[in-house]
Amino acid sequence: MGIGRLSAHSRVAHLLCELLVKYRAAGLSEDHQFALPITQADMADALGLTSVHINRVLQDIRGEGLLELHRSEAKIVDWDRLRELAAFDPTYLHVKASLAA
Repeated sequence: MGIGRLSAHSRVAHLLCELLVKYRAAGLSEDHQFALPITQADMADALGLTSVHINRVLQDIRGEGLLELHRSEAKIVDWDRLRELAAFDPTYLHVKASLAA
């Protein structure tokens, strides 16, 4: 569904949301901050986009105040808006509801 129906911005936002929920489920994230050890080229390959497009989308998402990136760390600043952009529903991950917020 992700590649076929979501915009590039939504795909990137969805990946970020999914990573946060998975990190929280593993006890590796606090305060919407998590390690982001993948490159933009890796993200591009995973999402069916070019690395140049990933760079532009990340700049847009950062510019909208939804995300902060520092080296290989990400912090979701506005979870609700990022989740809305991603059309993210964490129920498919089968985690406790408290980890998905």
